[in-house]
Amino acid sequence: MERSNRESGEVTEPKAMRRPVGDGKSGKDWKTLDANEAVARIAYALDEVIAVYPITPSSPMGEWADEWSAAGMKNLWGTVPSVIEMQSEGGAAGVIHGALQTGALSTTFTASQGLLLMIPNMYKIAGELTPTVFHVAARALAAQALSIFGDHSDVMAARATGWAMLCSASVQEAHDFALIAHAATLEAHLPFLHFFDGFRTSHEISKIKLLPDDVLRSMINEDRVIEHRAAALSPDHPVIRGTAQNPDVYFQARETVNPLYLRCPEVVQQAMDQFGQLTGRSYRNFEYHGAPDAERVIVLMGSGCEAVHETVDHLQARSEKVGVLKVRLYRPFDTKCFVEALPRTMQRLGVLDRTKEPGSAGEPLYLDCVNALYEHGRSDVRVVGGRYGLSSKEFTPAMVAAVFENLAREMPKSHFTVGIDDDVCHTSLEVDPHFEIEPDDVVRAQFFGLGSDGTVGANKESIKIIGEHTDQFAQGYFVYDSKKSGAMTISHLRFGPRPIRSSYLVSRANFVACHAAFLMETCDVVKDLAPGGTFLLNSPLPEDRVFQHLPESVQRTVIERGARFFVIDAHKIARESGMHGRINTIMQTCFFAIAGVLPPEQAIAAIKDSIRRAYRKKGEEIVAMNLRAVDETLAHLFEVPVPQAVTTVKASLNGHLKEAPEFVRKVTTEIIFGRGDRLPVSALPNNGTYPTGTTQFEKRNLAEEVPVWDPAVCIQCGKCVLVCPHAVIRSKVYEPTQLANAPETFKTHPARLPEWKGLGYSLQIAVEDCTGCGICIDVCPARNKSEARLKAINLRPQAPLRENERVNWDFFLSLPEMDRRLVLTDTVREMQIQQPLFEFSSACAGCGETPYIKLLTQLFGDRLIVANATGCSSIYGGNLPTTPYTKNAEGRGPAWANSLFEDNAEFGLGFRVSIDKQQQFAGELLHHLSPQVGHTLTTEILNARQRDEADIFDQRERVTELKRRLVRIGGVEAKRLLALADLLVRKSVWIVGGDG
Repeated sequence: MERSNRESGEVTEPKAMRRPVGDGKSGKDWKTLDANEAVARIAYALDEVIAVYPITPSSPMGEWADEWSAAGMKNLWGTVPSVIEMQSEGGAAGVIHGALQTGALSTTFTASQGLLLMIPNMYKIAGELTPTVFHVAARALAAQALSIFGDHSDVMAARATGWAMLCSASVQEAHDFALIAHAATLEAHLPFLHFFDGFRTSHEISKIKLLPDDVLRSMINEDRVIEHRAAALSPDHPVIRGTAQNPDVYFQARETVNPLYLRCPEVVQQAMDQFGQLTGRSYRNFEYHGAPDAERVIVLMGSGCEAVHETVDHLQARSEKVGVLKVRLYRPFDTKCFVEALPRTMQRLGVLDRTKEPGSAGEPLYLDCVNALYEHGRSDVRVVGGRYGLSSKEFTPAMVAAVFENLAREMPKSHFTVGIDDDVCHTSLEVDPHFEIEPDDVVRAQFFGLGSDGTVGANKESIKIIGEHTDQFAQGYFVYDSKKSGAMTISHLRFGPRPIRSSYLVSRANFVACHAAFLMETCDVVKDLAPGGTFLLNSPLPEDRVFQHLPESVQRTVIERGARFFVIDAHKIARESGMHGRINTIMQTCFFAIAGVLPPEQAIAAIKDSIRRAYRKKGEEIVAMNLRAVDETLAHLFEVPVPQAVTTVKASLNGHLKEAPEFVRKVTTEIIFGRGDRLPVSALPNNGTYPTGTTQFEKRNLAEEVPVWDPAVCIQCGKCVLVCPHAVIRSKVYEPTQLANAPETFKTHPARLPEWKGLGYSLQIAVEDCTGCGICIDVCPARNKSEARLKAINLRPQAPLRENERVNWDFFLSLPEMDRRLVLTDTVREMQIQQPLFEFSSACAGCGETPYIKLLTQLFGDRLIVANATGCSSIYGGNLPTTPYTKNAEGRGPAWANSLFEDNAEFGLGFRVSIDKQQQFAGELLHHLSPQVGHTLTTEILNARQRDEADIFDQRERVTELKRRLVRIGGVEAKRLLALADLLVRKSVWIVGGDG
């Protein structure tokens, strides 16, 4: 950006960062990156104003643009684009609207609810025939639940705005179509929505060919840019735009744009043709692939096209007459072009939509196709529609084959689903789980790690090393859940001699690595290990003992599939290298040493080079640590002989799930163990309502080291309990007689507070739920006088403590809670014996937000209602499979709901207004029923102060008595009051922000 010198009037330009582009000639124009970066490179090069607001999974596009702008990188015209972050997506759209009206080339990036917030401005931008491109990482919309994952729900909600809609199916296409969209919008005088599948495409890393600047310059018609500027609002040639029109002319004015929409498909195809001449990569608005005499054809758009393309090739090789029609330009929908692109021999057409429109006659693409065929005389074709891939649900060649099989039936099922088990309306197609088509010359690998442990980052570097140091094509896709750090991540990597179209997860892996051994307790990490494959495990156990400590299922799979087994203690190397828990570099080195995708010396050199590039800004010390870890790795990597039979069978850590409620056993447990895809429709609540208090059953065992209490040193201040982000440290006071059945290792100490004289005091840690953040040690003020380095609470290895502490925790929970009426809430020491009703959340280790939420539930949890904005707090507060808000022994606890990111204040106000009104109505009914209820009880209820715990307790007792009397009284008014009676007990309504 330019800085103005006010005294001299000079303009000083910042030192410019060179924009990375291909040169179109050498191997330098091949780059390994994801679609977000691929698209951002084009958008940044071709725009001047970029207004952004982050929303998953589109955020990286804005982040790239912001980083490049801050570094002074210039666009195609030699100026640094202005990047501005707004307060919301609606604000970003407003800025773009204004920038376009005043002549700037402008863009933004968004997804999901963010796109919906832009829709009002999108109608205006289209109505004013303004050229621009919005790039969308298409994502599911919040309905019965929020989902950050990909489908076409958001873009389909925008299809009536009047924007042209161009869909790309791969990382290469996303890069290419970003340019085609920018070129076409200027020629067509219509705004474009360029979209690609969130996560599946936006976050897939692939080796692609970058577009050089000469191609960009050739595609962008400078005369059209000048026309755009000439149409800008200016007092030098003033006009009025955005008038209010009346019934006499509004209708006619809406029809004036028809010629532009009729011409738009031709404009886009011309841009595609020009692009093909410049690059050799040709595209069509509707692109057919398959048998020229195909009888069965699938129509779809987005990343699913790649899986269908692969499957069509496979089935064609078996002489099946099948094909796929890929929809590129979805709006305007050129019906004539669509029909002409289909084989004349086609008899059956299956249309796949990656969205759901409840109550409609069919999903959007299906209805468009039916209409097109009817209007152009192809009503002889049998058309069926189906849904697939919602919220990034897997879409595999086996599912594609199932769709083709359905089309071959005498009466094919329509309005079907594929990829799920619909046992309610029986819409689902049967899928052959053994159908596979991946060639043997593609190397496939899976890596199981934890969010924030560096596994994903290391694998991204591995893909780039292979993609940019060899002739191999590379692909990486990373499966996250929506939890914060500490959740399991699975990296799926492919390397092969041809461009990789496989837009689905690896299901037969030559190489499997597990970076955290405890993941094997809840996930079958080797189920996809191919016969003769390799299994790498990070474990502290020595090579002569590690195999017998594997779960039985893992042992059996490794033996039956003839796999090689390697082990390394990566955490030990990381500690000795000064890297603490960061094992990513070590495990990356192991992969290259074992997998053989590169010569070892070349691989090690490439890893070290990537370390220097990645960490140089963090200082030479960090670089040296990582280089040292690489050098130490190979000496500590061991191949373990695999025995002929299963050895010692290791007991499951999650036996406590057998005692869980039915819903937890049948549904929650399946999701915890990674089997959620198998759950049928009937297993899930139809309105998104789930039970609370389920994190207690997950037992993630994340921490290598956990706090251990020293009763003799502890001053019982309660600070460690207060600050614990995950409520794993608890304190209680109790009568000493309660310890009659205490386990041998259960710790206790006489209570130090005078008010608790004669009572016992215990501090207990839930070691299986601890994340090992160490904040409790940081705040502990009590030092061991005989050994100053120790405090009243100290970190110790978790594994040796696990069995005893599990028993101790269960006993601790069995001790009675102190009567809330007897606890003072104005001191930390006393307050922290209150039971928290927010526990074991999926927040990051050391989270600074959750202690406040936990404290809120200790103070008001039994009468608390929470309106939670979308953001971090809604993810760790209400993310499946488990939820941290829980109940007390009486069954009371926080009631929680999330609406949207942008409406939380109003949502919470709705809670308050509703509760106050219903409480008022309940009072009116009670007053009217006073003669039957009793004057004394009525007066006590209506005049109750309800200012402290004792008041709340007394009011609950009165309301309980009221409900008994209402049942006896009977009648319409009594029934009405009975439904509202609990609202006569004061409710505490809180609005919780989403982030920060």
